[in-house]
Amino acid sequence: MKKSLVVTVVCVALATSHPGGGLAAQVMDENELVRPAFLEGVEYRSLGPSRGGRATAVAGHVAHPSTFYMGATGGGVWKTTDNGSNWVNVSDGYFTTGSIGAIRVADSDPDIVYVGTGSDGIRSNVITGLGVFKSTDAGATWSFVGLRNTGQIGAVLIHPDNADVVYVAAMGNVFAPTPDRGVYRTTDGGSTWQNVLFISDSTGAVDLEFAPDNPNEIYASMWRAERKPWTIISGAMEGGVYKSSDGGDTWDQLTNGLPTGLRGKSDLAVSPADPNRVYVLIEAVEPEDGLYRSDDRGATWQQVTSYNPILNRPFYYTGVEADPHNADIVYVNNEGFYKSTDGGSTFQRRPTPHGDNHDIWINPDNPLIMVQSNDGGANVSLDGGATWSGQHNQVTAELYQVNTDDRYPYWVYAGQQDNTTIRVPSRPPFSHPGGRVGYWEAVGGCETGPAIPKPGDASIVYSNCKGRFGRYNHRTGQEKHYYVGFGNIYGHNTGDLEYRFQRVSPVYVSPHDPNVVYHASQYLHRTTDEGVTWETISPDLTAATPETQVTSGWPITRDITGEEHFSTLYSVQESPIQQGVIWTGANDGPVHVTRDGGRTWADVTPPELGPYGRVQTVEPSPHRPEKAYVAVLRYQLGDFEPHIYKTEDYGANWTRLTTGDNGIPNHHPTRVVREDPDREGLLYAGTEFGMFVSFDDGMHWQEFQKNLPVTPVTDIKVFRQDLVLSTMGRGFWIMDNLTPLHQLNDQVMMSRNHLFQTRDAVRWRYRTGGFGPGDPADPQFPPIGANIDYYFANAPSGDVTLEIIDASGTVIRGFSSGASGEQLVEPLDPGMREFRLERVGTPQLPKAAGMNRFVWDLSHAGPWDSDPQRSGRNGPTAVPGQYQARLSVGNWTATTSFAVTIDPRVVEDGVTVTDIAEQVTLSIQVRDALSQARLAVA
Repeated sequence: MKKSLVVTVVCVALATSHPGGGLAAQVMDENELVRPAFLEGVEYRSLGPSRGGRATAVAGHVAHPSTFYMGATGGGVWKTTDNGSNWVNVSDGYFTTGSIGAIRVADSDPDIVYVGTGSDGIRSNVITGLGVFKSTDAGATWSFVGLRNTGQIGAVLIHPDNADVVYVAAMGNVFAPTPDRGVYRTTDGGSTWQNVLFISDSTGAVDLEFAPDNPNEIYASMWRAERKPWTIISGAMEGGVYKSSDGGDTWDQLTNGLPTGLRGKSDLAVSPADPNRVYVLIEAVEPEDGLYRSDDRGATWQQVTSYNPILNRPFYYTGVEADPHNADIVYVNNEGFYKSTDGGSTFQRRPTPHGDNHDIWINPDNPLIMVQSNDGGANVSLDGGATWSGQHNQVTAELYQVNTDDRYPYWVYAGQQDNTTIRVPSRPPFSHPGGRVGYWEAVGGCETGPAIPKPGDASIVYSNCKGRFGRYNHRTGQEKHYYVGFGNIYGHNTGDLEYRFQRVSPVYVSPHDPNVVYHASQYLHRTTDEGVTWETISPDLTAATPETQVTSGWPITRDITGEEHFSTLYSVQESPIQQGVIWTGANDGPVHVTRDGGRTWADVTPPELGPYGRVQTVEPSPHRPEKAYVAVLRYQLGDFEPHIYKTEDYGANWTRLTTGDNGIPNHHPTRVVREDPDREGLLYAGTEFGMFVSFDDGMHWQEFQKNLPVTPVTDIKVFRQDLVLSTMGRGFWIMDNLTPLHQLNDQVMMSRNHLFQTRDAVRWRYRTGGFGPGDPADPQFPPIGANIDYYFANAPSGDVTLEIIDASGTVIRGFSSGASGEQLVEPLDPGMREFRLERVGTPQLPKAAGMNRFVWDLSHAGPWDSDPQRSGRNGPTAVPGQYQARLSVGNWTATTSFAVTIDPRVVEDGVTVTDIAEQVTLSIQVRDALSQARLAVA
């Protein structure tokens, strides 16, 4: 944007503080170039999917046996009151992070709930925690109660008789040494906290348990854990199991019979059925790892099993729980879900709806009732785990990236962590008896994605599965595998691999040729025959430092699943306006560009950027070939600052756009930046904690969170003037129709009233009411129609009117702010069909101060009815063509023109505009005849 905008907007901000100034009074942040009032007319809508994502914390209470809480690793806290039939988010608007580590309901008061943020399953995409939150009304509202710097929290323990006494197991910042680790205690409900058990700046607490008959006896698991981009450190000579007998004032390490060498992650379990018994599942050097049991309150221990399946990937799992009525019944959460009935000596695998299990809560009064969590969400059992509730009702999907196809309506694609690739429609393309689930489609590859539809033929999708390329054909349902080198990425030192593919490896289709597809290891590979043959068109474009080319997992357990493969390319993009200009970013820092299709490359890494940062996004400008942006993620190095850079000379010079004081806070790591193709310098940034927008090419940023929940935004696409997002914990989101943002300028923002140019509307035909009455898991499809956007500096005192005028100059529809408004009622004659609510009344034109959006549903007025609430409804849909919208208030009037276009799909089916015009003419004649008949009867 021009510099004059800054000066003008400052003047506007000053004017708002003047009494009677006539402009909407708002306090502006110094970095807000656009008053928030101008952004009020747009918001996000959830697209799903409602296929649950990873959940690591669950809880319940005996007083409400049908009510449970679930904590997702990026989606916040959810609650069910009907045994898992429906889940509703209860943390939105209160929590500052979506990562949940522990939930506990107070035994003494079921309305008191404490939540520790930050998951203890510290895989490579773990999201940091930001302290402890508390509810005193069963999750209806929350307050922050401290410990913001404790990072990941593994457990919360509430005194059974006094809910003001709470203990927290804090792992701390798992990316760097920090003193904010250990066991914390509050005795005043979270007003103040005391660190009562501290080992070192690298070893924190991960689990806590009371002795069932004496809350002054507390057991604690201490764990040395650190996450690096290229490895996971789990274990040290310090750590292990500790016990306090005086409410946490003093602690003793328990060693008699437990491993005394290297010790890693551990988890504790106790049972009211035998208060003397304690279980601990502990990571250690074989054969000392396994499940240990004490029958004398921790004084002595014996190993009861070293059964390997209960100790897979200990940093990620390691969860044990004892039955409250029978201390010999033990459950272990791991990749599988295991049950022992002989005190832990032997285990049998039990089914759960999804693998990768993390937590369980068992009702103390009735052990048949339990809630359990895994990488597919949370599930409830009322029969001891024989059957479980489903997981297709939790909008907590973790998505790595987002892509769109070019169909009408367009579909949205991503790889969903712990599930499959998935595509869902942006609008309902047809009715489906399966409801929302019926729209889901897997499109090759696997959970890691990406999934890239071929331009012009969305039946062909190029997908990745952990570094392995595939071409999926939806017409056959088959996928052809065309790997670049045939190698299993599991189990290898990265430095030993010929091609260093990561689990999330880029796949990118050239915007200039749909037959050119790029795929990336440490090299950039290109195919022109859909993967049958590949050519390597670059040298190694990574840093490839020897110290990062290691076998992941140290010092006890190796964990080599490709997540930690370092020195690989993470982002590839070709300039959309100049063929052959290709940018790459590596997950260990370097940025490269070629201007000749890969024959020569230049290292153009921003010089001030430190080593090892993941270049998560490279964004060639859609306006100028020499201009590009990069978003770099460095939180795994302990650097939580935002890093977005811009170059305007092919990378010769870079400008940092995130200084920490220009709008994006200094603790918001950045994952993605995109430039709007319809307005140069209009940028969108996705961070670990939400969305931001810049109207001056990154010099200033302002919040663009709106109604989006707090969760990492992993990717952004601006497509057909819509903003399409993927998130790490809440699925896909879309902001429809960005055109008001494109039109903001000095004149608009100084206006008292303004009608924006209306975007052309497609004559869609679908039902927008979802698949059930108020089902929170349904995708939010937008109403059909033309979005009429307008702005009032102050709310008008008189009525506002809107007239829709066709190409002949005839007013075909009118709306007013004085209308009764729409409401849902039971139909007078429901007939034999299933129960539905009927929408009655005339839509009311909004007239609030600030931005307003009204949707004309493209219909003419309907027939007259003696009931004023039903009169004029359900008229014929307008013919494709040119229309005007005329907005009036007082003596001010403004008009905008727009088109209603035919659905491209019906054109393919042979329907013409002439056909539709004849149909509408007949429908209007029928409408008028029906009105006359009703008037005659009246």
